[in-house]
Amino acid sequence: MARPLLSVNINKYALLRNSRGRDVPNLLWAVDTCLAAGAHGITVHPRRDERHIRLRDVPEIAAHLRKRHPGVELNVECENHPQLIELVLEVLPAQCTLVPVTPGEITSDHGWRPAEDAELLAPNLESLRKAGVRSSGFLDCDPELAAGMAEVGFDRVELYTGPFAWAHGTADGERETALLRDTATAAAALGLGVNAGHDLDRHNLGAIADVEGLLEVSIGHAQICRALEVGTHQSIGELLSALGW
Repeated sequence: MARPLLSVNINKYALLRNSRGRDVPNLLWAVDTCLAAGAHGITVHPRRDERHIRLRDVPEIAAHLRKRHPGVELNVECENHPQLIELVLEVLPAQCTLVPVTPGEITSDHGWRPAEDAELLAPNLESLRKAGVRSSGFLDCDPELAAGMAEVGFDRVELYTGPFAWAHGTADGERETALLRDTATAAAALGLGVNAGHDLDRHNLGAIADVEGLLEVSIGHAQICRALEVGTHQSIGELLSALGW
């Protein structure tokens, strides 16, 4: 069985940079360092308030990857908003992961409801398809929602793993893991690729690394928190080890 790829989300490197108003840490350095440590891809999640990745960072990172790391995939996560879709169509990443946004949220905290959101999603999904950008959509771990994601036109889903991660090691862990696995199975049966992300770390990854059809995980917050203790290379190495690399 193929092992899931690791895409490192560098948003928190940008957040640290922004806190001083200069260019330390430099994001292209962060990209190079994460890839040198073994990451398979890079994720950025620009938001309109630019609280971490800034909009102008995205073309710079995309150009840098094409020049210095050809073949490495860039995943742009963003809300389904014209300004951000326009940015994605400008830089043409390998993948665009659309994530629903609630005003004032601290971080992404829920997936799409495809039956309710189809009218909003379908035009931009068609634009991504025509541009050759693979689409992925944030999805709660609920097998019954998978069919709607396929019908609206997503190529992949990204399983929202917050509830799974918080339940890991608790009495609810078995239930949340089963929901995640069942949702992955339902999505794969419909021809959807399966990604996963949110609060995944070196402790809980092993519980889902063998999920059939899991192609990629996106990890940012846990990686940089662990890097504060042991450095970037070891923090990424631990995640890769948990994935079976």
